[in-house]
Amino acid sequence: MNNILKKLLLFAVCAAVFALFAADAQEAGAQQSGGVIKGTVKSPWLARYQAVVYVDRVEGQFSPPKENLHMSQKGLVFDPHILPVVLGTTVDFTNDDTVAHNVSSPQGSAKVFNLGLYGVGVTKTVTFDKLGEVPLLCSVHPEMSAFVIVLQNPYFALTDKAGNFEIKDVPPGTYQLKVWNEKLQEASQSVVAEQGKPVNVEFKDLKKR
Repeated sequence: MNNILKKLLLFAVCAAVFALFAADAQEAGAQQSGGVIKGTVKSPWLARYQAVVYVDRVEGQFSPPKENLHMSQKGLVFDPHILPVVLGTTVDFTNDDTVAHNVSSPQGSAKVFNLGLYGVGVTKTVTFDKLGEVPLLCSVHPEMSAFVIVLQNPYFALTDKAGNFEIKDVPPGTYQLKVWNEKLQEASQSVVAEQGKPVNVEFKDLKKR
């Protein structure tokens, strides 16, 4: 009987150790599901105007989020000022202010639209179905401005005030990494994403628009 108990105990310990290693391996695999691209955009403009750093094109089709994204108008300001979205995303534009507003985009934008004048508490929506830059204006308050940047895939990030960015879970491959900023000309460089291996990128000497 003692031998049987010892064998059962040994089996239980081995099973527990195996399960622990399997869980660790599964967690490590989840953490390394793609590459990480991080780095810095060096420009004094970044302290005031964020940049969008994005992978220009990735093979495959990418669905927009199921829930609408949101841009508010409050205190005579669009919030957020820059909204990067995946192609096909619908955005709710809410008037959370104390006055009437309008949201429109000028000719030449990737998406030209005009929501007309609407009052406090009203929400209007726009689906962004073309790639590119969409400047936003309010015809009632010319000091208001914002941007929607429509991208092909979800591998993008906004910089912080120091110009730092990080893009996670990028499928392994060679890509063009690009920078968009409202005050700077577009910049691009080739980058290789590898599973579980971060790559550091630096953009500098960007020219003013």
